[in-house]
Amino acid sequence: MTTNRFTVSTDERLSVVDITGRVEAALPADASGTCTVFARHTTTGVTVNEAEPRLLGDLGDALADLVPDTGWAHDELDGNADSHVRAMLVGPSETIPVQDGSLDVGTWQSVLLVDCDGPRERAVDVVVE
Repeated sequence: MTTNRFTVSTDERLSVVDITGRVEAALPADASGTCTVFARHTTTGVTVNEAEPRLLGDLGDALADLVPDTGWAHDELDGNADSHVRAMLVGPSETIPVQDGSLDVGTWQSVLLVDCDGPRERAVDVVVE
């Protein structure tokens, strides 16, 4: 098992960032099997989908529409319950096939980091098995 970590900086409260290139760079050159891409934060998620800019905006809009910004009990603690709920809907990780040191994904598939409580610096682990 090999683990590599990198960070991603976001500049908006709700950001969707294509991290495919960063994930591939974290893979050992001879890796084959699977890699798990894991966001190390409770208000950040990882998903696999198309990285078309309008679709990334649509994802952010959908999460904002599904989960209102205010009115949550957790807001009494730190004011970011919406970010936690949005991240739970996305999920913290994805497991992706790897072949000869490259992600074995479909033509339009990319690895996306969804930061629901930015702007921040986020740590992402890539674990290869």
